[in-house]
Amino acid sequence: MNAETIINALGQFFSSGFGFAVTWAAVVGFFIFLTSKLNPFQEAWKKYEGSIITGIKLAEKQVPDDTPNSGLAKLDAALKFVLDAYAEANKGKQPSDKLVEEIKQGIQIKHSDLDRFGGLSK
Repeated sequence: MNAETIINALGQFFSSGFGFAVTWAAVVGFFIFLTSKLNPFQEAWKKYEGSIITGIKLAEKQVPDDTPNSGLAKLDAALKFVLDAYAEANKGKQPSDKLVEEIKQGIQIKHSDLDRFGGLSK
């Protein structure tokens, strides 16, 4: 079997209906893979959701409600916990300012979700 025979066999395969279907499925699968990896609407904070939830719950216990600006104090406490967890997981490296801002937004979103659905116990 030489290279010309193999090329002819591949050409016949991809010219058939089944070969076309396999090629089409591979291309569609490749584009689905790319869109899942390059999604501009994917929130970066989702990777740290577990640490965010833990930080929120710890902040709720650490900061009393009668503290002046208790909401900001709780946000700061939760953010500090998440940033410490990030640094520990990344060998002391601190996140970029953009990621810190996205984590802050994620903390606020998750706090709202936990509060709305009863995930925060007093």
